[in-house]
Amino acid sequence: MKLLYSKANPFARKVRACAIALGLDRQIELVEVDAIAAPRVLIDANPLGRIPALITEDGFAIFDSPVICEYLNGSSDVLPMIPQSGAQRWRCLRLEALGDGLMDAAVDRRQLLMAGLAADHPLPERRRQAIGRTLDQLERERLSLHLDVGALSIACALGYLDLRFPDEDWRETRSGLSAWLGAMSAHDCLSLTAP
Repeated sequence: MKLLYSKANPFARKVRACAIALGLDRQIELVEVDAIAAPRVLIDANPLGRIPALITEDGFAIFDSPVICEYLNGSSDVLPMIPQSGAQRWRCLRLEALGDGLMDAAVDRRQLLMAGLAADHPLPERRRQAIGRTLDQLERERLSLHLDVGALSIACALGYLDLRFPDEDWRETRSGLSAWLGAMSAHDCLSLTAP
């Protein structure tokens, strides 16, 4: 398998962390690409031109991190990263949606700022507010240290905030979330994929 990715992309980090947690990382060749340059290998795999994209052994391209993680989850005999059914499954997928949404807002905000929109422009400001609301919600959640795709999504989103917005201290009023990330970061799958 080949994974088209970027080291700084939080969605790609989530997929890489999932592969490590499932013991599949040695079966995946990492191919770093610049999504902004839209290289042919990426466009051929994903017409949306977004990373990550996983190309399976038979040449089938899978994209968007939830779908890739689901594929990897079904390809491993290790404890599942996505529970099969019941309340645990829905809690995990809900947390994944919160983490993925946080990543979406942060990536979009950074791109808007890089495109020259001022920080006080309505679009980056809306993303900043969405990030703040999501962080507040996560602070209220009783997050477990159990490793699943929901936890990976949240940890990768928080890591991206640290990378791209280091001057905005999200930890200041969210000590529980900060402590949770510190504990989660000890997992090999997250420490080995830190940007």
